[in-house]
Amino acid sequence: MMKLIMGARLSLVIWLVMAMSAKAQNNTPAPVLDMSGQPLRRGVEYYIRPAITDIGGAFALVERNGSCPKYVGHENLSANRLPVTFAPYEEGEDVVREAKNFRATFSAATTCGVSTTWKVGERDAKSQKRLIEIGDGGRWGNYFLINRDQRFESNIYHFEYCPAELCPTCRFDCGNFETLDIEDGKKLLSLGIEATPFPVQFERV
Repeated sequence: MMKLIMGARLSLVIWLVMAMSAKAQNNTPAPVLDMSGQPLRRGVEYYIRPAITDIGGAFALVERNGSCPKYVGHENLSANRLPVTFAPYEEGEDVVREAKNFRATFSAATTCGVSTTWKVGERDAKSQKRLIEIGDGGRWGNYFLINRDQRFESNIYHFEYCPAELCPTCRFDCGNFETLDIEDGKKLLSLGIEATPFPVQFERV
């Protein structure tokens, strides 16, 4: 009888472990997919392309008013593009997942003398929108996330700034990435609180 009771308890423990594991897997956010349907992976280079093809080339570093090219944006010329790598905030995570924080870094050198990791930067004087730049963003400013763009059916996404994973009790000025037009067909990326998100796709290099 004792063996039967111990066997039943062991079976119950195994079942509970399996159930908890299945629940944890079901709660894991979906991976962000590239244009070929494969998950975005840590350290792999990707081009970030506008999902609407007639609004410019892939993401790159953009200069403004004669400054060093420290702004994240894109231009009409598709040749001016730079690959980007992602580093999820969660230690040991090798896949970029929806609504999970990460750091994004251009795989390029720059004359600005700073890291090419993205950050939330200064406000544009005219629009009062915060621009996306490169460099040290302090404690929270280098972490972003990606969500699926529900306006489209395929693997199309948009970027957001909201580092809540780093500090769940903190209050942040979160926002979607949008584009800010400047001279000569250049577009800078900025944060919009109520703006329509800027749709993008990911092309593996």
